[in-house]
Amino acid sequence: MKTLLDDLILVESPRWHDGRLWFCHWGAGEVIAVDPDGGGHEVMPVGPGVDPHTIGWLRDGRLLVVPKNPGPGRRLLRREPGGTLAPHGDLASLPGDLNELVVDGRGNAYVNGVGFPFLEFIRTVDPADPRPLTERPGYRPGFIALIRPDGTVLVLDDDLAFPNGMAITPDNRTLIVSESFTGRLTAFDIAGDGTLSGRRTFAEGLGPDGICLDADGAVWTSSGGNEAVRVAEGGKILDRVELDRAPFALMLGGADGRTLFIMAAKWNPQNPFGGERTGRVLAVPAPARHVGWP
Repeated sequence: MKTLLDDLILVESPRWHDGRLWFCHWGAGEVIAVDPDGGGHEVMPVGPGVDPHTIGWLRDGRLLVVPKNPGPGRRLLRREPGGTLAPHGDLASLPGDLNELVVDGRGNAYVNGVGFPFLEFIRTVDPADPRPLTERPGYRPGFIALIRPDGTVLVLDDDLAFPNGMAITPDNRTLIVSESFTGRLTAFDIAGDGTLSGRRTFAEGLGPDGICLDADGAVWTSSGGNEAVRVAEGGKILDRVELDRAPFALMLGGADGRTLFIMAAKWNPQNPFGGERTGRVLAVPAPARHVGWP
């Protein structure tokens, strides 16, 4: 395993794009691009007052950004070639703030979100309470929405247990989403118009957050502890990578698509965007190459 960058705050939303790894540096309000060997990196200016939460690219190369806001976060911004920012769809009708984003091979953007203030909720969780998180006071289910290239916005599912990372197969026919509050990866069929159906369990008994797909049809995700796992449909663990801190998101990339990039940090719910700088970007060889989106 190689450390590409460290002394970061919280690192999330890794994307392999144009020969480099891009990710959001939470707490610093940055998007950073790093060379796959760690030999150099740069900070990309996104826009004044924009604190990037998650990112993705449209087919024409324009960047989409979900900003992280203390207030309502129903915004998806598009960075134009000159650097200006424009709204990408009218999201006012969505049932909650945005969390994650993935853009498929047809230019459809899928966003998800939760119906409650996550940090406020998680800070009040009593570890001695035996009830599932979905039965605690203040919880509300989350959603997945579709933003088509023409700007049309459509809610596709509104009963997800804290939806998190998403990935789409290379044929644009299956979407997999992390339901972090139930430890489950959930799969949907994607129709030609971008809508979802056929909801089913891909794997469970995990701690899924940011995910990616490989050419064997497996998903890289978190086990729920300080461990990244490669899991097949049905739940069989194929590979494990032990860490000394939590993996928040994973991305396959590199020249041959067989490097696993791990966004790792120590989680502090009381002060997640400040305090200790425990964020690291790690790289380790993977058994199968990247496919699909992101």
